[in-house]
Amino acid sequence: MPGKSRAVLCRPSRLGVLVRSARLPRIVVAALGAVVIAVPLAPAAAAEPPQGPVFEDGQAQPVFDPQDVVRESLWVSAPVDSDRDGADDEVHIEIVRPTATEQGLRVPVVYQASPYFAGGNPVVNHDVDVELYVPGKPGKPMPQITWRYEEYLLARGFAVVYAESLGSGLSTGCPTTGGTNETVGARSVVDWLNGRASARDADGAPVSADWTTGKTAMTGVSYNGTLPNAVASTGVEGLETIVPIAAISDWYDYYRENGAVVAPGGYQGEDADVLAEYVYTRADKEICKPVIEELAARQDRVTGDYNAFWDERNYLDDAGKVRASVLAVHGLSDWNVTTSQVAAWYEALGEHGVERKIWLHQSGHTDPLSLRRDEWLATFNRWISHYLYDVDNGVEREPRATIQREDESWTEEADWPAPGTRDVDVHPRPGGAERGGLDVKTALRGKPVVERLTDDSGKTVEELVDLAASGNRLAYATPAARQPVRLSGTPVVDVRIAVDRPAANVTGVLVDRAPDGTSRVITRGWADPQNRKGDHRTDRIRPGVSYDLSFGLQPQDYVLERGHVLEFVLLSSDHDFTLRPKPGTGLAMTLNKTTVSLPVVGGKASLRAAF
Repeated sequence: MPGKSRAVLCRPSRLGVLVRSARLPRIVVAALGAVVIAVPLAPAAAAEPPQGPVFEDGQAQPVFDPQDVVRESLWVSAPVDSDRDGADDEVHIEIVRPTATEQGLRVPVVYQASPYFAGGNPVVNHDVDVELYVPGKPGKPMPQITWRYEEYLLARGFAVVYAESLGSGLSTGCPTTGGTNETVGARSVVDWLNGRASARDADGAPVSADWTTGKTAMTGVSYNGTLPNAVASTGVEGLETIVPIAAISDWYDYYRENGAVVAPGGYQGEDADVLAEYVYTRADKEICKPVIEELAARQDRVTGDYNAFWDERNYLDDAGKVRASVLAVHGLSDWNVTTSQVAAWYEALGEHGVERKIWLHQSGHTDPLSLRRDEWLATFNRWISHYLYDVDNGVEREPRATIQREDESWTEEADWPAPGTRDVDVHPRPGGAERGGLDVKTALRGKPVVERLTDDSGKTVEELVDLAASGNRLAYATPAARQPVRLSGTPVVDVRIAVDRPAANVTGVLVDRAPDGTSRVITRGWADPQNRKGDHRTDRIRPGVSYDLSFGLQPQDYVLERGHVLEFVLLSSDHDFTLRPKPGTGLAMTLNKTTVSLPVVGGKASLRAAF
């Protein structure tokens, strides 16, 4: 072909997710605008000598023309047959690289794998207005893939690779919502970039990645950020770093919590099978139906127990295999992929000596590029420049934690949770139907004091928290704080509870109440008392018998300001997250045997000075 370029107008997309009119699942991210990319069809006849990357202040500089690129569409062979057709699955990839790579320049890769590049299907979520379990009872044309980071990366000497996850778009195989086959498929692209796997073009001709150094970074938001965690957990060589944003590290804790069947915030009734059905966008609409039916059977929406299905999707188990460095990014207000996902992953990586950094912002389920572009891009650039181009910019020696505070300022700390954090117990006092006390010094002594509530899943947490009195929740409050108190880490609830029926939800909530009476949920968590001995087993509840139940709330980093009140609220069903049985189940809490452990920066002395 002649050495010419043609302009290609990309249709609006979502970090690789096509816009559609139907409801999007909760891990689909914000829409993007159109991008124009020039795609050379062949090297120019009289090419300039290849230009190398340039670095200033530890960051790669924009010295390449991001419109002067080569774009390729290939299929990488993955050693797995998840659609059971007798042939290895193939991962469809698109490559965008500087034209200078046709003239001898070799560049590293920033790679994003996604099940969303081809959009999604209309889906129906599970009904959540159900009683709790009691033991003994056609293809379409594919637009060009693009991404908000693409031009930024190309201009600085990085190639960009996109991969459609198995079962989606032009890839074969089947979607399994975090299953091993998806990990193998995404990993195979890293293997191909390093000469360990084969790829073909549309005509079947073999293609090698002779334009790359093999050094690869994976990144993305939500599901697109979860796949980097999965691939890193295999220990694959050539994956030098990952930047998971709002990502899952354990799928069980995404759709379950301490034995309770829960949902991502705002997407009640979604589960692993629903998400797989949504991203099943390959042309063959029949071959994966048995696989998705198996997902529906094995995920167990009945007991909510942890089982082999969920263990396969728990990347924490393989944190010790991770070779890549990790820059983990998460929103402290993310109720889609909750903060337990990043907290558990960051902790597990630390236990195995993995080079890591955590970057926490105040927003929800989003890419920080939408929030603090300059601050974020400086961090991202320095990180990948160091790990992909070996630039000695000191990023690996800097404080491990970057945290955005409530006033939108940024702080750097040695680690997270904040150094100096200690767990401090607080204790409820009688009066929970209205607002009892929350004592920061001593537990209630004397004969047992029992307070009761009646479940009403039709009322939201926010509604119940703001009622002056209610029979549907128990609330306990500190005095107004004399000085700010910072929580950093995971609050834990230890409660002695009795239920008048053989099944119930239990929900714990921490609330910040301002001097004007307005409230804000700091964090919350859920548990099934049938799983009081572990999330892997269901034990019967005898109505009227008291049981000890311990469960964590979602990790948080939060400052309670001077003059504000800290409240602990106990209720049964959480309308927005748990299953919603008919109202009427009664719960009885023994105050003397109930504590809330708070992760307080400065420990007991700090908390007592405040209250």
